[in-house]
Amino acid sequence: MTFGARMLKTGIAVTLALYISIWLNLSSPVMAAVAAIFAMQPSIYRSWRYFLDQLQTNTLGAVLALLAGQVFSNEPIAVGLVCILVIMICLKLKMGDTIGLTLVTVIAVMEASGQWQFALTRFSLSLIGIISAFLINILLFPPKPKQQFIGQIQNTFDRMSLLMRTAISDEIKENVFRDKKRELEDAIKSLSSKYQLFEEEQKKMKRASFSQTRLLVVYKQMLNALRKGREVLDAVEEHYFQSDREAGTDRIFDEQLERLIKFHEHILLKFEEKLKPNCLEASQLDQENTAFIQGVLSLAIEEPEGRLRLSIVGATMYDYGYQLERLNRLVEHYHKTDDDESGFWASWIKK
Repeated sequence: MTFGARMLKTGIAVTLALYISIWLNLSSPVMAAVAAIFAMQPSIYRSWRYFLDQLQTNTLGAVLALLAGQVFSNEPIAVGLVCILVIMICLKLKMGDTIGLTLVTVIAVMEASGQWQFALTRFSLSLIGIISAFLINILLFPPKPKQQFIGQIQNTFDRMSLLMRTAISDEIKENVFRDKKRELEDAIKSLSSKYQLFEEEQKKMKRASFSQTRLLVVYKQMLNALRKGREVLDAVEEHYFQSDREAGTDRIFDEQLERLIKFHEHILLKFEEKLKPNCLEASQLDQENTAFIQGVLSLAIEEPEGRLRLSIVGATMYDYGYQLERLNRLVEHYHKTDDDESGFWASWIKK
């Protein structure tokens, strides 16, 4: 785990919550710090959503705990039963993310055995922590999922490029290959999480612009292309070296992988507007990709027992190339601003 803005902001939010609690002369300010830790979210939308949800569930939990405390005092069984009831209500309201902090509030309020002044203090501490985290999250280094996503796309591609270019030649050490491949898988998982944040923020906006929606489609295909590339590495590792290969097969597969990874690199550069649009490049890759899979299938037909695994690897590489062609079309259309592009994007957005 690397040190990031969220870690820094969590520490600052805790500090702010403690200072406010001390300034207001509230007892047990540690509860405000706990609330600030729970409330720090990875995006501004989630921070706002968490703030609203937590306000509802904390209020409900505090009221239930106050009533239960007056009837049952702070008996352990009663505390447990109220916690179960609060969990059920949170899940029913589809606010499962708020359960942890709400239960902390419930337990703290029931500790007061029905004393409403003490319960109000505990509830106020929770609100101070939540508000502190919300304010710090939007004012200090606000999350920027778009910038983070495109930066991670490039870093993830660089990892995959190294593995692709050495997968068939078998130049890289096996232990290094496994470590780098594990890093690649973790990076793609992280990208998926970032994309979900971006998509969530985009879809919840009341008036998302058409350009933002187009960008979301491009990002989704970028992620799909990386996933397909990782599948190629999986197929090579599981099937390629276990198959019967004639002389020259390694060179054919290695050259095709080089074409694919180079095309992928060019697409990313075109997205950043560092390269000119090149329709011939995509057309040429389509022809080469088709010729490649036809050659692989003909090898498998000639000797099916020993070369079926080659066809699995070849089919995975063909699919990777197909996803790259789709990504290339999206990137080139993304930089066009003509009105006649709306029909093209409408068909993609529905997918």
